[in-house]
Amino acid sequence: MSQAQKLEELLTKSVIPDLDERLDEIFEEIADNKEASEDAKEEIEELREFKADLQDILDDITSGDIDEDECTELIDDILEAQKGDDEDFGFVEED
Repeated sequence: MSQAQKLEELLTKSVIPDLDERLDEIFEEIADNKEASEDAKEEIEELREFKADLQDILDDITSGDIDEDECTELIDDILEAQKGDDEDFGFVEED
């Protein structure tokens, strides 16, 4: 299995479902409170942006626009973040 395939599997079977689960939790909290706090709104926005970035990576994998070294680096970052339960999965926000 190539690194691109491993990354695709990691994103589709672990990372994105975890993001979706967290979004569901936030929406449930909002429904229970009948109001969204600023923190909840901010977290929703960040998670949606992060999910869009992950979808871009999946698109790059599908189109072959990502090399094996970059895939390896992303896999390592994700696995490290999952060990530490780091919310940003090791990605650095670009300006």
